[in-house]
Amino acid sequence: MNNSDMLILFLITLCATIFFTWYVKRIFLKAKIADNPIVSEHRHKSGTPTMGGIAFLFSISLIISLYYQNTPVLIVSFIMLAGGVVGLVDDLIGLKIKEIQKIVVNTSDEVIALGRLDVQPGEEVRVATPKAKAEVDDLLKAGKVEVIGEVPIKTEPGELEKIICQMVLGLFLGLTGMVTTLGGFELGILAIPVVIIGVLGSINSVNLIDGMDGLAAGIIGIASIACCAYGYLFGPATIIPPFLILSGLCLGFLVFNKYPASIFMGDTGSFVLGTGYAAAVMLCDIPYFGVLALGVPIISVVVSLLHRAHIIKLPVEPLHHTLNHYGMSEVKIILSYWGITALLCVIGILAKMYVF
Repeated sequence: MNNSDMLILFLITLCATIFFTWYVKRIFLKAKIADNPIVSEHRHKSGTPTMGGIAFLFSISLIISLYYQNTPVLIVSFIMLAGGVVGLVDDLIGLKIKEIQKIVVNTSDEVIALGRLDVQPGEEVRVATPKAKAEVDDLLKAGKVEVIGEVPIKTEPGELEKIICQMVLGLFLGLTGMVTTLGGFELGILAIPVVIIGVLGSINSVNLIDGMDGLAAGIIGIASIACCAYGYLFGPATIIPPFLILSGLCLGFLVFNKYPASIFMGDTGSFVLGTGYAAAVMLCDIPYFGVLALGVPIISVVVSLLHRAHIIKLPVEPLHHTLNHYGMSEVKIILSYWGITALLCVIGILAKMYVF
């Protein structure tokens, strides 16, 4: 592809994503398929259409029909399409309500323990864990907490089922035989397990970070644009097209998903971006820069794992919701995460220029 062809690829992806996102949003508004956030600070977003990642599937299908002779573009597009289907199944299952959880506020003038949390006076929390549910009735009788609302909790597939589906996506990429070297190492028989681990990590990192308006799309958009710059500066040029597709998807979706968002991507979208980013990084053999550019979501995953292992305690998971819980505005969190991602990308490019 020459520069003109790559520009056309980007513009097609961008314009198609804008159109299909608008169209999907219009359909879901009429069908009243909407999000109902469980985080108390985000309850005002109830009613915003979700599963906007379906727009990605239409855009990717268009790219496949136009660029089926370009092998890297075709493989990345097919893997993203498969990832989107897995995410869509998650979203459809999530339309069924699993349970209703109480939202309580500490009405006493002292810190109280509820489940794993130490709840400050006046602080609102969701009664989520079995331990918290067992304790809340006694606290209600004692007049220390008051129920101020309820939130529906969606049904989700089991963790094992999720991991198996994500591993299958990695297996699909590994079976193409296109990933044979990574970071200067010949993978040989390790190619498939390495690819599976890479896809697993990328999907879960992007999925976890998708919790605020434009957060995931902005981070993957910035990382993908930086990977395009990396390919332009250091070559080969074949690095650029897959990341141009990801950039077009993200920027097109941000037209409607930037704060205040009028549509959310859901698991359909986050799986597309996570799978596509992993596939592009490994096919283009830029693992070090690719991982660095995804540093913010990766750190967020590490913090959540530490929380789940009871090494640290978060009032709300993941980290960006904790920051919001303690008073940092959503806009500041989004811009901070975007800024840190851009900074990491600049550091990576400068390091490649002057160090490695």
